[in-house]
Amino acid sequence: MKRAAGVLMPVFSLPSKYGIGCFDGAAYEFVDWLVEAGQTYWQILPLGPTAYGDSPYQAYSTFAGNPYFISLTELIKEGVLSAEECDNADWGNDPAKVDYDKQATTKMALLRKAYQNSKIAENEEFRNFVNENHWWLNDYALFMAVKARFGGKNWTEWAEDIKLRYSYAMMYYNEQLYFDIEFQKYVQFKFFQQWNNLKKYANDKGIKIVGDIPIYVSADSSDVWANPQLFQLDMNNKPYAVAGCPPDAFSATGQLWGNPLYRWDYHEQTGYQWWMTRLWASYQMYDVVRIDHFRGFDEYYSIPATDDTALNGHWEQGPGMKLFNRMNEYLGKKEVIAEDLGTLTESVVQLVKDSGFPGMKILGFAFYADDLYGSAYMPHNIEKNSVVYTGTHDNETITGWAKGLKEEDLQLVRDYLCDYTTPVEKLYMPMAAMALRTCADTCIIPLQDYIGLDNSARVNVPGTAQGNWGWRLLEGQIPKDLAKQVYAMTKAFKRLSESAFAKELKAQEERRKEAK
Repeated sequence: MKRAAGVLMPVFSLPSKYGIGCFDGAAYEFVDWLVEAGQTYWQILPLGPTAYGDSPYQAYSTFAGNPYFISLTELIKEGVLSAEECDNADWGNDPAKVDYDKQATTKMALLRKAYQNSKIAENEEFRNFVNENHWWLNDYALFMAVKARFGGKNWTEWAEDIKLRYSYAMMYYNEQLYFDIEFQKYVQFKFFQQWNNLKKYANDKGIKIVGDIPIYVSADSSDVWANPQLFQLDMNNKPYAVAGCPPDAFSATGQLWGNPLYRWDYHEQTGYQWWMTRLWASYQMYDVVRIDHFRGFDEYYSIPATDDTALNGHWEQGPGMKLFNRMNEYLGKKEVIAEDLGTLTESVVQLVKDSGFPGMKILGFAFYADDLYGSAYMPHNIEKNSVVYTGTHDNETITGWAKGLKEEDLQLVRDYLCDYTTPVEKLYMPMAAMALRTCADTCIIPLQDYIGLDNSARVNVPGTAQGNWGWRLLEGQIPKDLAKQVYAMTKAFKRLSESAFAKELKAQEERRKEAK
């Protein structure tokens, strides 16, 4: 595999207009910046419609897109909204943070206006989209319409007839909520239309999209409501066991995610068909898929659904290589990143090895002065078949991390870098260079760590329910010379994109001709 580099930047963090990053000009400008910086990959977070807590890892559907990412600027160009009503709307008072409450009210109201002005039922492209995606779209659109009818309640609290999907109830709500359902389909049509345009633009410029597939789906989702047989649910379709992880460095009581667990025996009987469809759909959206919580396919942590913490959970056997062997048969060879972070057993390590997928290495986990042997995250221990990061969306920024290091651990970092003079708040670029220097095939750096932002730009603190997923880049916050600096580092460590490398070869050949 060719050495390559990329940048981690959530879509919601783009400096777009109207309160949240979206598929507007700011996204296209960021693609251009990646090209200028010689990058190959743009890694994003899941694009699904976020539920309570705003986490992209807790979505109302594993197949649907987030309405908040729809560009209102594009809808203005279409003539279904006016610039005045978008500019005069209330988007919150902090341009550096996403106000999700405003997105849920202001943006959704504007999208409803756009739908009403669109005459979408007459649009042949829309009708084709609905027909091609009926296998997930019909359930999702009905789910969202019924959820609104019941005041946003979890589907397990709906009236029993529609909660359990009795045929007469399905017919009744499909008729009664016809326009609400069509609105949801319109929103998905615009999401995928705009996303596909952006992805094509990126691909045409040589940028590959690294997407993210959460191992679990949200309990309050159309996936669970429409397919209860896939999950560990009781007779009333309520989970009797849920997902999470045991106590660790992030949380003394573990993490209680609350997602329903899979009935892996049932999935195996069906040839893992739902999973194959899910993976296939992911590769329609992304070029590379990062599979979150990879260790859960070896063993998964099962917590009683009635518990308030993860302390009483236990490990159960996952599908292992049976799932990934089926994936290879069904989809062929695909680019995958295995999120194999955390405490790993020998069997998890073996699963990653057997799959052949590159695992993840985080430099922020590497430097502990009292570890005389050196962890697998130390740069000299990182294997070629890996993706190295300074940190991920779940970590501190590298500047925030460096500022919080113990004195002896910071000294180890300086000894490793042979750098005893750079101020601690300026160590972010030497750390990025260290990641690029490793022998890992791929290096991906969060944009915050190229700019040197502190923990005010952190995306997520695991184990906390509120205050996450809100960081936004401000207009002009990327230094003007940063792309050239990143390009030079990427070139020095032989990670240039194919297009940048081709330009370098051409320039080199022209210099040779001139020298003659």
